[in-house]
Amino acid sequence: MGGASNRSSRAHEVIHAFRFATEALVRVGPSGDTDAHELTAITTEFEPRRSETAAPAMRFGIALDPVEVFMGLGVREGSHGGLSTPQTVRSAAKRRADNLQVPDATINKVLWSIPNVLCLVGSRSGDEWNAMTTSWVTQVAMDPILVAVGVEQHSLTRRLIGDGGSFSVNLWDRSDTRPFVKFSKPASKVDMTLNERPIREGVTGAPIFEEAVAYLECAVWKAVDCGSHTLFIGEVADCGFQNDGESALIARMEDTRMKYGGASRRGHKATR
Repeated sequence: MGGASNRSSRAHEVIHAFRFATEALVRVGPSGDTDAHELTAITTEFEPRRSETAAPAMRFGIALDPVEVFMGLGVREGSHGGLSTPQTVRSAAKRRADNLQVPDATINKVLWSIPNVLCLVGSRSGDEWNAMTTSWVTQVAMDPILVAVGVEQHSLTRRLIGDGGSFSVNLWDRSDTRPFVKFSKPASKVDMTLNERPIREGVTGAPIFEEAVAYLECAVWKAVDCGSHTLFIGEVADCGFQNDGESALIARMEDTRMKYGGASRRGHKATR
């Protein structure tokens, strides 16, 4: 009887821990956040249950640690507390994305509504120099200071940044958007100019435009294959204002009639 009683007690401890973990997970918000005090209460609640009698749960064929249950499981959407692994949740999300039924026109309209800077990204590998117009630039980390730029896979800029290991981001005054049209194709370099716009060599070797009102120069920190594009993440090596840039209004995509992004353009071939 004593052995049966002990087994029953141990099973109860395991079931209690599992039940409490389930209840705790239900209290976690959709973003995965929870109040700090609540989280402390949840983890503290486990402690009295983590006795020596609860440890041999493997005797019942169950390897269950209450903290692992709390940290490792997620809540299935709409399941009212039913559990699924994060991998299952991600797989379900991926299936939904793969079966996207939204028309391209709607995708384009929504994504084009995102405010984006319009700038020139400079690149260089050896004697090859280039710059391209882009709006896919953003800061992605503060420590280290990282800036990312999305570049089409088969473009000249993709090759030069990959080989050269650096890139520059050149911000322009929004009153002068003329350069952006000319840099929609590979640039022509004559002396220290690209498409007749004066440049200088930056600290990483990437071109910096003398007419830019501000610039960032980045050493490639990581390159991420994102399908149609490569996301180059660069650590800022130098930056600054010029041409009274601190008071300038920076050019944005909305200042032109240009559009970029949204759904893939069939038959489009990158050259820049």
